[in-house]
Amino acid sequence: MRPLLAAFAVCALLAACSHGESQAGLPTAKIVIDTHQGPATFKVELAADDASRERGLMYRTTLAPDAGMLFEFSKPAQVVFWMKNTPLSLDMIFIKQDGTISTIASDTIPYSEDNVPASEPVRAVLEIDGGRAAALDIQPGDRVHGAIFGNAP
Repeated sequence: MRPLLAAFAVCALLAACSHGESQAGLPTAKIVIDTHQGPATFKVELAADDASRERGLMYRTTLAPDAGMLFEFSKPAQVVFWMKNTPLSLDMIFIKQDGTISTIASDTIPYSEDNVPASEPVRAVLEIDGGRAAALDIQPGDRVHGAIFGNAP
């Protein structure tokens, strides 16, 4: 009976992921960033409520190069992040209301409880694998396209 339940659980998880949900049960979306090297596309999990924003990418041990998490706020806010319980180094991309990148905190330190603040009120924060922003030449001033910014790709 247990193998049957395990097989069912795997099938349910795969079905959820293929229908716009992440392994964590969060909705997913496509984000495109206009970089100096051309468009960079990410499939992101959407953290749009307090519980999902609080958990974030904690405890994750892997993150695909084209994956990430988009922390959405209902209106621009002065936000502060940290890396508590996060074993991966991340790039935190702070995004203004109009989809313009404000600042980037690159290669954050795993497990650190130091504050990583936005330099100004932001509408969202995109977390991607540490070093990806530099590898893709993502810079402040670049434009992020997604439904949250009213300019979905």
